[in-house]
Amino acid sequence: MSKALGITLAVVGVLVVVVLMVFGSYVSAKNQMVAKDQNVKAAWSEVDVQLERRADLIPNLVETVKGFTKEESTVFGDIANARAGMLNAQGPAAKIAANGQLDGALGRLLLLTENYPQLRSSDQFMRLQDELSGTENRISVARKRYNDALQDYNTFILQFPNSIWAGMAGYAKNDAYFTASPAAQAVPKVNF
Repeated sequence: MSKALGITLAVVGVLVVVVLMVFGSYVSAKNQMVAKDQNVKAAWSEVDVQLERRADLIPNLVETVKGFTKEESTVFGDIANARAGMLNAQGPAAKIAANGQLDGALGRLLLLTENYPQLRSSDQFMRLQDELSGTENRISVARKRYNDALQDYNTFILQFPNSIWAGMAGYAKNDAYFTASPAAQAVPKVNF
């Protein structure tokens, strides 16, 4: 009887150790998922701040260009619509899509400078264009950090056994990456 009791206690002891190891693995993975998810949210917040900074610069840039170009109302309407779309977008995926539309509209606005040489010589326009350029650089850095944080999060939750724990804890792959907008992917046409 004591031999059977010893075997039973050994089996129970092994089961307790296995359960504790599995539980410890779950708790560790969940804590890391929480940290990585928060890192993605913080990186997105920085992107959002920079996108709003750019959106705040756009009306000043548009007004400056309007002073030189009275007949380009289509471009101004496109910018106003794209800016409103970005400011009203909710969540990363919607803001990423709206940002692509704004990129295209801004590109058309900046192309106007080729048709209006006096605009290029305006101090106010040049200052606003420099501010916009600096903001675009900050957006680029923030996008990279966001995409890196998102990749780290996705890699972690897709690895075994984290994929099991992610499903149990309610974490899923997030595909809201920033990619080049269709306007940026187009090959520019150069005429000589």
